[in-house]
Formats: sequence, C-alpha cells, structure tokens
Amino acid sequence: MTLRDVRQRPHVVLIPLVFVAFVAAWESIVRAWRIPDYLLPAPSAIARALGLGLTNRLYVEHAWVTVSEALLGFLIAAATGVVLGTVIAQFRLVERTLYPYVVAFQTLPKIAVAPLLVVWLGFGVSSKIVIAALVAFFPVLVNVIVGLKTVDAPKLDLMRSLSATRWQTFRFVTFPNALPFVFAGLDIAVVFSVLGAIVGEFVGSQRGLGNLILQFNTALDIAGMFAVLLLLAALGVALHLIMQAIQRRVIFWAQPDHVIGA
Repeated sequence: MTLRDVRQRPHVVLIPLVFVAFVAAWESIVRAWRIPDYLLPAPSAIARALGLGLTNRLYVEHAWVTVSEALLGFLIAAATGVVLGTVIAQFRLVERTLYPYVVAFQTLPKIAVAPLLVVWLGFGVSSKIVIAALVAFFPVLVNVIVGLKTVDAPKLDLMRSLSATRWQTFRFVTFPNALPFVFAGLDIAVVFSVLGAIVGEFVGSQRGLGNLILQFNTALDIAGMFAVLLLLAALGVALHLIMQAIQRRVIFWAQPDHVIGA
C-alpha cells in the first residue's frame, strides 16, 4: 500500500492500529494490576483459549450448529418478511388490518417467548430456528414496506401513461426501487438471526455457541467465554460482509438510503 492510498483511505490503517492499541492497553492493565483470570483474562489468555478450542475443533462443532440455526431462521424470516411486506404495502386494507398485530408482536420481548418455544418444539434445533426467524423477521418486513411505498410519483405516472398493468408497475418500478431497502433489512436480519439463535441456546440447548458460553460460565472459564464472544463477533462481521457483497452484485446501480431496524 502506497502513501497515496493511505491518505485516500486512512481508515484502512487506523482500524488495525486502534485494535492493536486497545489489545496492548488491555494486556498492560491486566498484568500491571494483576487482575485474576476469573474476573478479566488478558488477551494472551483469550488467544490461547481460542487457539486450543479451534485446534480440538470444539468451537468449530458448536459454531456450525449455531450458524445452521441462524441461517435457516434468517431464510425463513427473509422469505416471510418479503412476501408479507409486499402484500401489506400493495393492499391498504391488509395493511390496516394486519400491521397493528405485527407491531404488537414485535414489541413482545423475544426472550420472553423463547422458553415457550423450547417447551413446544423441544431442545433441538427447531426451537432455535424459530426464535432466530422471529428476531430477524421485523427488520425485513418494515424495510420491504417502506421501500415499496417510497416510489417516485413521476415514475408511477409514466407507467400509467404507458397503460402498464399493476404487475408490470410492480416488476419494473416498485420492486427495483425497494431493493436497497430490502437489502438494508436483510443486512440487519442476518445479524439478528445469530442473536436469536444464541438466545434460544441460552434458554435450552445441548449444542451451539450459546450452550458453550453457559458451560464456560459454570466452570468460570472466562477466557473461554471471551473466545466464544470473539467467534460470535467474527461471525456477525462475516455475515454482514457477505450480505454487502451480494447487495453490490444485485443492486449495483444504487445503495440503501435508509436502514430501519427493530
């Protein structure tokens, strides 16, 4: 990387520098104040725990369970949110009838529903998938509705002047206009789905990173807990970057203007 590149994109250098400075300060404070590992482990201890867990494939096996639950929940939330959001945005009667119920359901804390779902669906992956889908559903739904409703009036007038059908207007104008909003919602939802899977694993599970955190907490293995948290952070960033890459491929002509979350 040349000096010119650094001047044009200083964040490329600043991001790793901030990380190194933070880790160095953390390590120095823990060592200088002799903080016990069960309160706050040093980054070096966390790195050893992470390396050991990756070497014996403990983290890999549990991470695969969590990723599977999160992605399946995300796919369900994405499909349901796009379909229901399209119906609500296209038909005013449906919007006035269903949207209040959707909002009321969203205000209900998902962690309060999670124990019921575990009781109904069991300790397997089914309950985790449903919880992940519930958590990820609302960002997709709201962004789809907003995207379909924020169409420029001149474009709609043009389609009417061309005697376009409702389907043609939706296909060539309304839905392409909504795609940046849809991907904004999907970007949020894919991260929220991991959160939902972890919540489900906290409530009741036999495998997964959430279950692993509970095991480490019981054993007071705080370094292991931090290692799992690092894995979850890396997983969230990876899913976000994947969604961003897909977005750039699909809607290369535009970027999302608004991000509406839960």
